[in-house]
Order: sequence, then structure tokens, then C-alpha cells
Amino acid sequence: MSTTTSIPEAGFLRLHQIIGNPKATPPIPALIPVSKTAWWQGVKDGKYPKSVKLSIRTTAWKKSDILALIKELGEAA
Repeated sequence: MSTTTSIPEAGFLRLHQIIGNPKATPPIPALIPVSKTAWWQGVKDGKYPKSVKLSIRTTAWKKSDILALIKELGEAA
């Protein structure tokens, strides 16, 4: 059985899709391997993209912003 990461072509990504969740069934691999606390601190500091509130309890990030961040992090490495 193979596990594949699925990123929608357009739209939004939720936090678990970005930082991963190894306890999920099946496990969700991280696109950006940082802790939840580090992610939120990075958002607060402007290191990571701003979130978008989709509803009172739903926060997401624009897919285009996350892909740009991944590209930027890859170029910095």
C-alpha cells in the first residue's frame, strides 16, 4: 500500500495538511516539518503566510501562499 500526498490544485490548506499529522489514519506527511507552536509563532512573526478564517472554528491558508513558501524555503537551503 502506498501513501501519497494530495495537494488541491486551488483553494486552501488546513494546518494538518501543512505541518502533517503522523497520528492520523493514514498518517499525513508534513509539507513543512515544524511543530504547531512553531508554525503559529512563524505566522505571528511574519515568517509564514497569514491565515484566512473560513468560519469561526476553521482557519486555512491559501494554497498559492504555501507553495510560494515551500519554493522560498527550498531556495534558501
